[in-house]
Amino acid sequence: MLGLLIVSHSEDAAKGIVQIAGSMGGDGVEIRGVGGNDEGGLGVSVVKIHDALSQLLQKTEGILIVPDLGSSVLSSRGAIEMLPPEEAVKVMMADAPILEGALLAAVEASCGATLEQTAEAAQEARNMKKLGH
Repeated sequence: MLGLLIVSHSEDAAKGIVQIAGSMGGDGVEIRGVGGNDEGGLGVSVVKIHDALSQLLQKTEGILIVPDLGSSVLSSRGAIEMLPPEEAVKVMMADAPILEGALLAAVEASCGATLEQTAEAAQEARNMKKLGH
């Protein structure tokens, strides 16, 4: 089983995206979300990301991080670097819109896809059109 980690500047946004993606992925994927800084405001926390990664790695074969904005990417990279090398290699990041990417990743992972396939599915969200005109 794969894990998804949603990393947002907002704890509420992360929780909402986890709820939506979880409804699509079902029991076939473990999904967590982290958001907000260490004081509970808007921002990102390397410690929160690291803790979530460590917990997910105990239950999953690999983790795809879907971050929202630039500092989420930087903080996620920092958290990955804090992991032991044998765990860090089990973590990838998707360059994808956070909600659409999380949704596509949840569906792909729930179907038994590899971590690489799940990341590719999430990144396909960049090509999704919401309007037909």
